[in-house]
Amino acid sequence: MRTPGARGLAALIGGAVIAAGVALAPPAASAAEKVVLSKGHTDAVDVHYADGELSLKVHDDTVNPSVTRDPADVIFQVLPEAAMPVPDDPRFAFLGSPGSQIWLLPLTQDPDLLWPGWNTTTLGAGLFTGDKVKLSLVDVAGPGAVSVFSQDTFGNPLIRFRSDDGLPDAIDVPIRTHVHANWAFSAEGAYTLTFQADATRTDGTPISTGPIPYSFVVGELTNDDPLTTLSISGMADEYQQGDTVTLRAVQTPQTELDHYHWFSRCPGSDTFAVIPGEAGPTYTFTATRELNACEYQVRLYGDNHEVVATSDTVSLDVAAPPTGTGASQTITASIDPNQGALVISVDPNDRAVVLTPAQLSPAGDRWESTGSLRPVTVTDTRNGTPGWSASGQLPEDFTSPDGATFGAGHLGWTPQVVDQSANQGVVAGPTVEPAVGADGGLGSSAVLGSAPDGAGRGTATLSAGLRLHLPTETASGTYTATLTLTAI
Repeated sequence: MRTPGARGLAALIGGAVIAAGVALAPPAASAAEKVVLSKGHTDAVDVHYADGELSLKVHDDTVNPSVTRDPADVIFQVLPEAAMPVPDDPRFAFLGSPGSQIWLLPLTQDPDLLWPGWNTTTLGAGLFTGDKVKLSLVDVAGPGAVSVFSQDTFGNPLIRFRSDDGLPDAIDVPIRTHVHANWAFSAEGAYTLTFQADATRTDGTPISTGPIPYSFVVGELTNDDPLTTLSISGMADEYQQGDTVTLRAVQTPQTELDHYHWFSRCPGSDTFAVIPGEAGPTYTFTATRELNACEYQVRLYGDNHEVVATSDTVSLDVAAPPTGTGASQTITASIDPNQGALVISVDPNDRAVVLTPAQLSPAGDRWESTGSLRPVTVTDTRNGTPGWSASGQLPEDFTSPDGATFGAGHLGWTPQVVDQSANQGVVAGPTVEPAVGADGGLGSSAVLGSAPDGAGRGTATLSAGLRLHLPTETASGTYTATLTLTAI
């Protein structure tokens, strides 16, 4: 067991939310096929709105690409390594007596533990009264108490949900919010946490998800928990000759094992043959008519090269070329030399920035926090290579759920060019220092990167190191702001 100093309780000052995306949920799994999430980032309580209805999902960032799951298909595991003693600090008396053991999933990410949060970034403005939803912990069933709490700038606990002093507990969550917190459990064993989201549409109609159960296991999983199964995703119903086929191995539940072998069996063969050199979770190849009706399978191997799981087979269907001597048509395609586009984008599944816990500067005159902008892609397909400039700005101040604010200008950045096409000539924008006052910094538009005239065509990936400087009198809380990105 690690000492509390290896993790402890941390304070979060705020994060910048960039964009939102909606992924399609896979079909519901049977009880024997539940996905176990034990390490990595996940939006455990992910609020969605579609066709006039609210729903709760799980956005799983522990796999690549990330997926959205039904809560009924997921077990959240709090690993034994999450155990720690309750601090000898009266502020944390709600967790138990000092020195007693709890199991804590911390506010800031620990790569060896699960990092769950809640998320409303998929919700658009103007849908609900007050642009907010009410998130409630309706019930907890399990061997111990559950507390979910964040911390202010000074480390004081801000309790969001607590099961041992009466439920339901509810909080108002603004739209486009992405939040993490400390999740504390007082005993090992299986828990069911029941959440519910409610809102009022702007036409006055109340809507609700109703109670949605979430399964948590604190400690080791029992022998009754599911074994790993393997499946293949990505196979389309039909391909044309020359199409690219990309197959992906999907573990259920996800494990740390990453050694695979891919196999194929084509018409005329009775056995599967290993595909040389294909030992990763994806297999990409070109569809040809000769491969029509070939079957594919993937196997997952353990540390001793034993087969842990074998997928069902998938079959490739490659369309046959037209035959016969019937009438023909000539198809002509043209490309307008004046067409093309300049596009700036952010991966919808990699959209949130969480800054490090704020610390006093060495001089003790301000709070300081840092982070990294998530990758920003600029693609220029315009003819004539006129060049471009990509910029970013926080058009509104940072805001906490209780309405406290501080100026957007307190955030600055140091832009970086992560990658670019050959001979593209992209350069990073100048460093923008955090403002001493409320004006300046990223409260004003600042260049993230640019390409000169004659050298902009291609795709570039940009990022930036972020720095936040705040006066010591800033009100405690968790703050968010939205960064607007443009390219011209």
